[in-house]
Amino acid sequence: MPIASQVHEPSSGLGPPSKGDAFKKSRNPTSPGKPAMPFWKLLLLVAGPGLVVMLADTDAGSVITAAQSGAQFGYRLLVFQLILIPILFIVQELAVRLGLITQKGHGELIKEHFGKGWAWLSVSTLMVSCVGALLTEFAGIEGVGQLFGVPPWISISMTILFLVIVVATGTYRQVEVVAILIGLFELAFVAVAAISHPSVHAMITAIKNQPLRDPNYLFLIAGNVGAVIMPWMVFYQQSAVIDKGLNESHMRAERVDTVVGSVVTQIIMAAVLILVAATIGLKNPDAQLNTVQQIATGLSAILGSWWGRAIFSLGMLGAALVATIVVSLTAAWGLGEVTGYKRSLAHHPFEAPWFYAIYTIALLIGAGIVLSGINLVRLSVGVEVMNALLLPIVLGFLYLLALRTLPERWRLKGWYAWLVGAVVILTALTGVYAGIAGI
Repeated sequence: MPIASQVHEPSSGLGPPSKGDAFKKSRNPTSPGKPAMPFWKLLLLVAGPGLVVMLADTDAGSVITAAQSGAQFGYRLLVFQLILIPILFIVQELAVRLGLITQKGHGELIKEHFGKGWAWLSVSTLMVSCVGALLTEFAGIEGVGQLFGVPPWISISMTILFLVIVVATGTYRQVEVVAILIGLFELAFVAVAAISHPSVHAMITAIKNQPLRDPNYLFLIAGNVGAVIMPWMVFYQQSAVIDKGLNESHMRAERVDTVVGSVVTQIIMAAVLILVAATIGLKNPDAQLNTVQQIATGLSAILGSWWGRAIFSLGMLGAALVATIVVSLTAAWGLGEVTGYKRSLAHHPFEAPWFYAIYTIALLIGAGIVLSGINLVRLSVGVEVMNALLLPIVLGFLYLLALRTLPERWRLKGWYAWLVGAVVILTALTGVYAGIAGI
């Protein structure tokens, strides 16, 4: 039975696929009379939404925030990258659970259970977060272009053209594969961090010394929380599992997909922090990074000038491009969940004009603001802090939906409901307190 054929209710605005089913030969492992598919095959078939959203999570703004953390405070903020792994999984697993069981997007569920007013509030925070993220992505792409003497308008225009063609002509599965292949360039940061020979002793010493009264340190704590737990991630993964054609029978595999993605994204964040701490932060304490070029220069001590720029550019482009795809799709999905227009990559542009129009408009708005001239590093850290300040709204709705909208089997209850509630409250309060105190 094709997985895609079991979802897409008319009320969801997704409709029956017309650009090609995501899975022509897949089977529901729980269908009576059919042999169960080996889990590893099912995982390869299902994996994608979790990995894509996590690779997008390590976007240009997150990379720059991690770099600024390493430059100003060495290895001190490394511990937060590790702490955020289980928190990230807990948050995104709720989005997976809601998407697979209800077959409805995040905004659609809020509208159904809390009313249009609350839905518009939630989607408004989403749009603010998406625009902020797009600014950092295009600013990162612009910075990489300038490393090689490419004018900003050329690098950004070519990026928009590429992204519009990919989304307008591909099925969800094809777009997902492109996003993963692009995002894997981020692993360049891990490779370079490994050969920077970081000192384990220096890491342990730094982690023990936490300057929690320093406003700059608190500001970067908020930036790192907002760089890992982003409002658009919840909307994206909940919509993506639906658009891909997944259902309740794929819960276990999609959870594994999310776990792997959570670990990978934080390894990349930690690698960037370690790399910059080892090459810039420890040699020049309290260093301020104001341009992408300054971050790339830090790699020159390890790889030489040309290779340093090249490897940094691969990692940054991978981070920025996959995030640009994800964030733009999220804006188009989220707005459609409240307004009701068709919103699926299964439809051709003429069948879902508003979906593709919003996707393209989001790209153009982000590009236009960046081309007006801004400070990339300050903007990127500021956007992540803004994400942290929005967390009470996003995580609050996510938690309430998991308590109220799911059937008994999947509903949050017992000790795990208390644990998730505590994680949500502590994460939101940490982001808000650190952000306000840092400002």
